[in-house]
Amino acid sequence: MIFESKYKKPILLVGNGVRTAGAVDLVHEFAQKTNIPLLTTMNGVDLAQDDLRIGFIGTHGNRVANMILNECDLIVSVGARLGIRQVGRVTKNFAPKADLVRCDIDEYELSRNIKANEKKYHTDACDFMRMLMNESVPDYSEWKKQCLEAKQFLSAYDKQLGNMAVEKIASLLPENPNVSIDVGMHQCWCAQSLVLKGHEGRIHISGGYGTMGCGLPFAIGSCIASKKKPVYCIAGDGGFQMNIQELETVHRENLPIKIFILNNKVLGKISETQHFNHDDRFAATAVSGGYTVPEFTKVAKAYGIRAAKLESYEALDEYARWIADNEPCLFDISLPEASFLTPKIKFETGVINPKLDESIVMQVKAILGR
Repeated sequence: MIFESKYKKPILLVGNGVRTAGAVDLVHEFAQKTNIPLLTTMNGVDLAQDDLRIGFIGTHGNRVANMILNECDLIVSVGARLGIRQVGRVTKNFAPKADLVRCDIDEYELSRNIKANEKKYHTDACDFMRMLMNESVPDYSEWKKQCLEAKQFLSAYDKQLGNMAVEKIASLLPENPNVSIDVGMHQCWCAQSLVLKGHEGRIHISGGYGTMGCGLPFAIGSCIASKKKPVYCIAGDGGFQMNIQELETVHRENLPIKIFILNNKVLGKISETQHFNHDDRFAATAVSGGYTVPEFTKVAKAYGIRAAKLESYEALDEYARWIADNEPCLFDISLPEASFLTPKIKFETGVINPKLDESIVMQVKAILGR
């Protein structure tokens, strides 16, 4: 028995192991049956979309998701390895009020203790979810309502232009799309803000591998596997240059891949570190340090692909027909060089930056603490 009567504020935390095990439908069924709040890891963001979406946890996770972790009393983790970027270096600070139940097929991952009294299930995610489905689990609608209220309250904070661009892209996509994400700042913006319509869409993301250049190859493979249905690729200017020659494959095979380049003309995640920690000593990450970008629209047109350079993501509305048709296209969307990721948790201390006014934090805690 996992859901004992003493638990009033549980959450179900799911990672990509759920998809690997083929347990996605069981997770959705359980979440809809019990109204338990559903949080994800970065690799599992597409497991909770549309009305199931609250947020993902960890270093660059949605602030509300990490604040919910601090207030919940039970975490049931399925197919999530709970690495250092999710739980932090000081594990006693991870969900301090909660008991922890972990299901993982990987015995090595379970060998790491996160909480002294955690319960571990070395089993397949499908078998574990069937076990949960057979339990008498209360309806957690009121607790989920509190979580959604906190999410709405915080919706005006931590939003950068990159997040807004991703939200605009999401608004123009059809239901249940296939989206491929490259590696860089935009990967975090997408994990935070790319909320898909429907529950069957896919967000192909490389996660901890950090494979810059993967976005376009992911999209090509996804498009071919889906028998040339439209696929949407979101990339940064740095990662896109690493496999830019694959535009020839897109053109030659006439693959309806829609490419959105969030172009701030820097290698964002590295330049951000050099800005905050090294007094703007940019090394191969910005123009001043020897990094430059081409005119992506000219490159795309040289490969025979339609392209448009946009000074603002808002201009995407003018190209809704391009996004909806069955031909490839590319959008070079300008963002400021000084684009940053927020929020960010320092895994050494667990402190979330930027810090919000204490009165705001207290109001969120009051919502979640009712």
